Amino acid sequence: MNKTYYSILIFIIVIFISCNTTDLTTSNHKTPVFYKDLDSIQNEGKLRALIEYNATSYFLYKGNPMGFEYELLKKYTNHMELELEVIPINNMDSIFTNLKSGVADIAAANLTITEERLVKSNFTHPILITQQVLIQRKPEDWRKLKKRDLKKQLLQSPLDLVGKTITVSKGSSFYPRIKSLSNEIGGKINVNTVSGENSMEELIEQVSTQEIEYTIADRNLAIVSQWQYPNIDAHLTISLDQNIAWSTRKNSHDLTNSINKWLVEYQKTKHFNILFNKYFKNQKGYKKRAQHQYYTLNSGEISPYDEIFKKHSPKLGWDWRLLTAMVYQESHFNNAARGWGGSFGLMQFMPKTGERYGVDTLSSAHDNIVAGVNYLKYLDKYWSPIISDSLDRVPFVIASYNVGPGHLLDARRLAEKYGKDPFIWKDNVDFYLLNKSKAKYYKDEVVRNGYCKGYITYDYVYEILERFEHYKNITQENELASE
Repeated sequence: MNKTYYSILIFIIVIFISCNTTDLTTSNHKTPVFYKDLDSIQNEGKLRALIEYNATSYFLYKGNPMGFEYELLKKYTNHMELELEVIPINNMDSIFTNLKSGVADIAAANLTITEERLVKSNFTHPILITQQVLIQRKPEDWRKLKKRDLKKQLLQSPLDLVGKTITVSKGSSFYPRIKSLSNEIGGKINVNTVSGENSMEELIEQVSTQEIEYTIADRNLAIVSQWQYPNIDAHLTISLDQNIAWSTRKNSHDLTNSINKWLVEYQKTKHFNILFNKYFKNQKGYKKRAQHQYYTLNSGEISPYDEIFKKHSPKLGWDWRLLTAMVYQESHFNNAARGWGGSFGLMQFMPKTGERYGVDTLSSAHDNIVAGVNYLKYLDKYWSPIISDSLDRVPFVIASYNVGPGHLLDARRLAEKYGKDPFIWKDNVDFYLLNKSKAKYYKDEVVRNGYCKGYITYDYVYEILERFEHYKNITQENELASE
C-alpha cells in the first residue's frame, strides 16, 4: 500500500515539474509586448518620432529644422501640447522593430500601407496618395534630343523591365511590388537587394551617377529628386495608387485615433496644402535651399561660424552645437542684428554688458562669440557652487543669460517653498520661473526681484535645448555618412 502510494506521488511530482519546466521554457522564448499608448505619452509630455533625414521629411536649413513630415508632426504635437523628440532613422529595415520595442511611438517616413505591414503595425489615416515609379537614367546626350527621340530611348512599359535589374531595399514596399509585377507580366525582373541603410534618395543618386541601372521610388519623392538630378526620368508608373501614412504600434489605438481625428480636420485646411506645396511642388524653393551653403543635408554645415564655435565652446565645457543653438536663438547667426533695448551682435549683448566684455556694435563675429563664451563662463562659475553637475547646470546658465540670475534664485526659493527640488530645472524650478508673472508668485515673501515675464525665458531655454537636439541629430548623420 505504501509502495503504491509513493509511486503515484513520485509520478505526480515528475509530471508537475515537467509541465512547469515546459511553461518556463515557452515563457522565456516569448518576446515581451511593449505597451505605451496616448495616456502614457501625455503623462510623459513627449512624443518620440522616427523620421528619415532627407530633402523632404527632415533637414536643417540655415540653422532651422524643416521638412514636411517634421512640420506636420510638430503641428500635431503642438495641438496636443506635447514635446516632439525626433529620432533619425538609420536603417529603414528596423522601423517596425523599433516601434514594437518602444524606441519610438510613431514612424513618419513616407511609408506605404501594405497588407504585410498591417500585420506588424497600425497606420494612421492616409497623409498622401502616390504611385511607385521606375527611376531610370536618361542618355548622355538627352539635352540635345527632341522629346519624342528621348522617349524612344527610355523604358516605356513594365514589359520592358523583363531581364532588367532593379536595385531596392528588401525591407521596402518596392521589393514585393517588383516580385508581383514580374508575375503579372510573365517575365523575370531581376532584383538586386540592398540594406535599409541605403535610403531611397541614395539609390536615386546612384542611378544618376551610373552606379546602378534602375531603382523604384514613390512619385512624390521622385519628382523632388528630378529637381536635384535632371538626368533621371521617373515617368514610368509601376503600381496603382498607394496610401502613404504614419505608423504606430499595434497596441497604440488611442494614439492612432487621436492622430486620425486631428489629421482629417487639418487636411481640410489651406495650411495643409501650403505645407504640401512647400516641399513637393515648389521647385524654386527647393533649388534655393539646395544651393545654399547652410543647407546641412548637402554642406554638413549649420552656420557660417561652425569652426569658431568648435574652437571656443570647449573653454565653456559645452558641446559646440549647444553654443550654436543658443546663438541662433539670439540672432539667427546675423552679427548685424539689433534688438530691443539696444542689444547687438551674434550674442545680442546689451551695451553695458558688451562694454564689460570688450565688444560693441562694430565688433566682429569672432570677437562677439569670444565675449559671449566669456560671459557664459562667468555665469557657469556663478552657478557651479549651487548646481554641481555640469549638465544639470546648463539650463540655469542659459536662463541666466536671458533674464539674469536674480529671477532664477527667486524661482529656486519658490520651488523649495512649494515642495519642489531647487536643484532640478525640469518640472521643478522651470515651473516657478514660467509663472513668475503671476501675482501669487512674484508677490510671495520669498521673492526678492519682483515681477518677471518668466514665460519668455522658459520658452527661450527649451527652444535652445530642442534645437540643440536637432543639431546633434543632423551632424551625427553627416558624420556617419562621411565614415
